[in-house]
Amino acid sequence: MSSVPTQTACQWLRTGDEVFPAMLAAIDSARSSVCLEMYIFAPGPLGEQFREALVRAQLRGARVRVLIDAFGSMGLPDHFWEPLRAAGGEARWFNPAALMRFSLRNHRKLLVCDGQVAFVGGFNIAHEYEGDGVRSGWRDLGLKLEGPLAAQLAASFEEMFARAEFRHKLFTRLRRFSMNLSAVWPPEQIFFSEPGRGRNPIKLALYGDLARARDVRIMVAYFLPTRRLRHDLRRIAHRGGRVQLILPGKSDVPLSQLATQSLYRRFLKDGVEIYEYQPQILHAKLILVDDVVYVGSSNLDPRSLRINYEMMIRFQNRDMAEQARGIFAEDLKHCCRIELEEWRKSRTLWQRLKRRVAYLLLVRIDPLLAKRQWRTLPD
Repeated sequence: MSSVPTQTACQWLRTGDEVFPAMLAAIDSARSSVCLEMYIFAPGPLGEQFREALVRAQLRGARVRVLIDAFGSMGLPDHFWEPLRAAGGEARWFNPAALMRFSLRNHRKLLVCDGQVAFVGGFNIAHEYEGDGVRSGWRDLGLKLEGPLAAQLAASFEEMFARAEFRHKLFTRLRRFSMNLSAVWPPEQIFFSEPGRGRNPIKLALYGDLARARDVRIMVAYFLPTRRLRHDLRRIAHRGGRVQLILPGKSDVPLSQLATQSLYRRFLKDGVEIYEYQPQILHAKLILVDDVVYVGSSNLDPRSLRINYEMMIRFQNRDMAEQARGIFAEDLKHCCRIELEEWRKSRTLWQRLKRRVAYLLLVRIDPLLAKRQWRTLPD
């Protein structure tokens, strides 16, 4: 965990049409350093625009480094980065593809320029994210940060870049996390999570915030929360609070959507409101708990909460929370609400079976496989 005083200027970037031009402009303005970390970096015109901007930054004297997850970007050939390397820049693959550790992925998305300007959120660099999230392009969400948090994020990039080859477990050195859940927390915090570290800081922070919550709004692409998080959300609704979930009506991972739908009946029965986003694939990650906002790369599923390398920033800021509620409300206009009785009537035995199998695969089997792969790594 890292914390700083509230001095960070924040700007929401609500669509691919907003985030990619802003990121490219930041790279073109960089003078000393550019750090780019992505789960998916796809070949094509958008990827080439970013590569050209990175080469320009390197040629004018900035130190340019790129870290790409080997599994997430398996469609990107290594020679794609030859122009950057020829200019003096560096490009590395995180956890180069190996059968015995393919489950361990760097799911973070981060751009930091000059240690002063940073971009976080759910956006990967790929064509499907271009658009407004309604008429075209996946629905996602990003945040531009200027100020002290950018330096903290740059430091986290340094550690991830150093461990790119992922040779052994003892090389995991991101900040250890401890928290007194009754304590007064700083207004801005960065949470880093990774496999093999026991308690997940994102989960612990959420447990503390949900214990006092009256109004919870969650928009995520993949929603399979822990048993405790499910209990906390249902308890808030049961005691008269409001819990609203925006989940995918269309998903790039149908298996995940099936597994999530296996949870609908119990949530609806306890008064949780569930909405499915209709126009495009939903990929955003936004959590609001009263006046607390979480934004970053993490979903609320076992892979994000137990397996992947992830990063979330927690803001306790009333103005920022109000802006996030406005974003959430705007997306609700494009959603279909799931009603309990209609949901019960629509569920066939075959659908229930598919959903339970999907739940078993993603909640039980996938984490078990990742755990075994972690244990086989040399110390």
